[in-house]
Amino acid sequence: MAKEKDFYIKFSLNSLRHRKLRSWLTMIGIFIGIAGVVSLIGLGEGLRYAINSQFGFLGTDILAVTASGGLGPPGTGVVKPLTDKELNEIKNIPGIEGAAGRIMKSAKIKFNKKATFSYAVSMPDGEDRKVIEDAINIKAEKGRLLQDGDKGYIVMGYSFSREDNEFKKPILPGSKVEIQGKEFKVIGIMEKKGNFQVDAALLMNEDDLRELIGVPEKEYDVFAVKFDENTDVNKIKLDIEKSLRKARNVKEGEEDFSVQTPASILAQVNSIILGVQIFIYIIAAISILVGGIGIMNTMYTAVVERTRDIGIMKAIGAENSAIFNLFFIESGLLGTVGGIIGTVLGISFASALAFAGRLALGSDLISAKFSLGLIVGSILGSFVIGSFFGTLPAVRASKLNPVDAIRRAK
Repeated sequence: MAKEKDFYIKFSLNSLRHRKLRSWLTMIGIFIGIAGVVSLIGLGEGLRYAINSQFGFLGTDILAVTASGGLGPPGTGVVKPLTDKELNEIKNIPGIEGAAGRIMKSAKIKFNKKATFSYAVSMPDGEDRKVIEDAINIKAEKGRLLQDGDKGYIVMGYSFSREDNEFKKPILPGSKVEIQGKEFKVIGIMEKKGNFQVDAALLMNEDDLRELIGVPEKEYDVFAVKFDENTDVNKIKLDIEKSLRKARNVKEGEEDFSVQTPASILAQVNSIILGVQIFIYIIAAISILVGGIGIMNTMYTAVVERTRDIGIMKAIGAENSAIFNLFFIESGLLGTVGGIIGTVLGISFASALAFAGRLALGSDLISAKFSLGLIVGSILGSFVIGSFFGTLPAVRASKLNPVDAIRRAK
């Protein structure tokens, strides 16, 4: 039985070698489709992993409250800011352990005769400072964190301390940086979080930021809310929404604010990525379908070309199953080889794109992830596709009458 299988495989390989050009042309559709699937899924999974890691530093007991559905692009403002009155209302909700208001504004930073833009984020005074530090687990890698009364001092994100930052010179504790035309002294550098927004942000005390940007007293861009882990997060969320609707005088369904958890934000992002991936699957499936039809056409042509050989083999005793296996295995090999080439091309293409993206943007957010299941599934799927589309030609070959086949081939 093993020898018989070896014969089928060797016979099929010899047939493919004798028709090299046709075999390669047949496999183009398969490996283009598989390369598309592997590369795009790999990039999609890399993006999903990177985005998920961006939220990894946040705890599950944190809620974010923003006005008008979010902060928007750098420099944009909210229509109706959050206020300290609303903050106090939230603090009084049962199950809330602490809440703090924060200001987040785009700011121009100058250092080493170069300039860039980033987010300037406020730090509150007193007990609220502790809420923020615990919420996003802020720690100083160099120097120290801000304290109450630190006027004219800032703490900068990890990215600014790198040799390859935008200023071509690392910013360290003691450095003097110009922000919105005013000079500040760096008192500390935050630990790396792996989140590009946090690592590229700068922290300053609330009074300094209000004075620098001109933010009115008692107005905030976002509330960070810490709640008891044993409390139902959905109940807390509903209580906050109810309290804010009353404080802001809006009806249910007409809210000019949003209450979100890191988990809910991730769910939305992953849902968007899944939608894009489904669209990619459809496009790739069409390409693979075209490749499968190409295999079918090639195998039908092979049956016609080898009609005489089939007639001779059947005349000397070859059974229908043997003839079927020869053509079935040959079509499966076409699909498998196309799948292997496509998988290698897909991995190479996605890795090259991710590398180029990281160099161009200077961010680790662009990456490619390839699971063993994706690789094995792509190759196995290619074999199934090749075998499926080779079934009808194989059946036709196996049913040829030996006398008619020899006569027709003359």
